[in-house]
Amino acid sequence: MIDMIEKEDPVISEEEAAQYDRQIRLWGLDAQKRLRGSRVLLAGLGGLGAEVAKNLILAGVKALTLLDHEQVSEESCRAQFLVPVSAQGKNRAQASLERAQNLNPMVEVHADTDRIEDKSDDFFLQFDAVCLTGCSRDLMVRVDQLCSQHNIKVFCGDVYGYYGYMFCNLGQEHNYVEEKPKIVKPSGDSNDGPQAKKAKVDPNETTMVKKTSSFCTLKEALEVDWTSEKAKAGLKRTPVDYFLLHVMLKFRTDKGRDPDPQSFAGDSPLLRQIRDDVLEALAVSSDLLNDDFISYCFSEMSPVCAVMGGVLGQEVVKALSQRDAPHRNFFFFDGRKGNGMVDFFGPN
Repeated sequence: MIDMIEKEDPVISEEEAAQYDRQIRLWGLDAQKRLRGSRVLLAGLGGLGAEVAKNLILAGVKALTLLDHEQVSEESCRAQFLVPVSAQGKNRAQASLERAQNLNPMVEVHADTDRIEDKSDDFFLQFDAVCLTGCSRDLMVRVDQLCSQHNIKVFCGDVYGYYGYMFCNLGQEHNYVEEKPKIVKPSGDSNDGPQAKKAKVDPNETTMVKKTSSFCTLKEALEVDWTSEKAKAGLKRTPVDYFLLHVMLKFRTDKGRDPDPQSFAGDSPLLRQIRDDVLEALAVSSDLLNDDFISYCFSEMSPVCAVMGGVLGQEVVKALSQRDAPHRNFFFFDGRKGNGMVDFFGPN
């Protein structure tokens, strides 16, 4: 048995057992019960937020709160499948509620139209996991630090054109179990030589292995000292997406929005200048991120939202169910190359 902390012991009804039969077979009844007892906050109902909402609702969390003060626009309708086209001008969370709830009536889905910046600290403490999309760097750092102090799991993610990222902080000590092939030890009376005395993997049997991972805060992950010898040595292996994330977050901080396709002519030189300023502040060469990124970081691309929403939703499910190894602590996706990468940033 694995020692897991439960806030409650939810009972899976026969109806729920039938609804979640496939995933119970996949990750087990205990994992589904932990998931079924979890409350999740999802901030930001853009294209990425809609994908994450869909995946969490179908997975069977207890409750999901959709938090968004923005209004439905023509732009958001292109990548956001939960809002009807006729809902332009309405609040995004409220407009997403009906379709989201219809995905799985067994999950409590709520809409909150407040600004996340206006929420008190106590608001976040009612959840087991908080997922932030479309938020400013300062807000993400604030919420992450708060949740870290109260053992609440934090996820952040965004899609910028062809690029996407995900960050997670599961605390100083995240326990989980992983299914591994069973190792069969040889019997002591074997006389078939040294090869027979070696432990072998039995492909027909598996065993559950208890493991622990440690995570750092978002603030620590974003404040790597690139002047240190260790950081310099690893710079060539560092994905440029990490520095692109810094640039995009700085643009959002300075302008209060993301790059707008309607303002491409004006936003392009701004992105170039912010790139130069950010990389200079990080004490790395501006050559790390060439000008090509500017043409591919506007708007939310639906296929990229689907990929990132799948990864982000999966990581939330894994963390809440305490089943399988989590991504530690960043996942970056490049839609131009069609590949993704997991990498850790922060103090070891």
